[in-house]
Amino acid sequence: MNKYIVYSKEVEQAIKENKPIVALESTIISHGLPYPQNLEMARKVEGIIKEENAVPATIAIIDGVIKVGLTESELIQLATAKDVYKVGKKDFSYVLSQKKMGATTVSGTMIVAEKAKIEVFATGGIGGVHRGAQETFDISRDLEELGEANVCVVCAGAKAILDLALTLEYLETKGVEVIGYQTNKLPAFYTETSNLNINYRLDTPEDIAKLLMAKWRFGLKGGVVVANPIPSEASLDFDEIEEQIQNALAEAKEKAISGKDVTPFLLETIKNKTKGKSLQANLELVYNNARLAARIARAYKNLS
Repeated sequence: MNKYIVYSKEVEQAIKENKPIVALESTIISHGLPYPQNLEMARKVEGIIKEENAVPATIAIIDGVIKVGLTESELIQLATAKDVYKVGKKDFSYVLSQKKMGATTVSGTMIVAEKAKIEVFATGGIGGVHRGAQETFDISRDLEELGEANVCVVCAGAKAILDLALTLEYLETKGVEVIGYQTNKLPAFYTETSNLNINYRLDTPEDIAKLLMAKWRFGLKGGVVVANPIPSEASLDFDEIEEQIQNALAEAKEKAISGKDVTPFLLETIKNKTKGKSLQANLELVYNNARLAARIARAYKNLS
């Protein structure tokens, strides 16, 4: 693995000293926000994790090398570069062999995190089953990776533009625990709740750490979703955001937008229709997830 993975000095030291580490994806930097807001967001997320006495490990591919933990110059390079590949499982071999620059998706980050033995990963929202998937078969690779990689993914649920009920069904089929953090309902990304129940609720990072320990030491393979609601003060109105999603979906259909172009189109359209409120909510939930992920990582290391 040394040929393809390089650790930052900070992450390498944390591994040696068995310190808590939180993996972070990089597509939100390269594709989620414009410069310089993307750089400011990345710095703030890493700062929150450090405040919680854990070590951030932003994962990306620089010139065909997987970096686990980015230096300041690498973070700037990623935030300002053009033509950065989004890297999931199907993309690694091309980007690595051709020495390209790549930003890891949720599924791509999970793959690297497991290989690096980083148990906890913070993101915004996972991908899932798209609305209308009965016809398009559009289902995110994130769900497959959750069924295979031993990583705890702290998120604000699945992205609200998806079919949340079918996403829960798919995760159940894959044997993935969906844990509501201090909630019995599935958070709906921009909003702190939905009408969907979650099977298990846990109220402390320590209890979540105990669940992770029990699952993996028993020998059950696969990830765990920790659904962490967006803070109440940043939560949008459920009915209002659902109306905007329906309008955006209709617009995408009218413009014949499909495949991998759907999600970025919907998110951008919703951002414009909500006059930036959805973007601010997205940032707040990312910060909230980073904080909880650091606390879970710390609790897990204390147990082990």
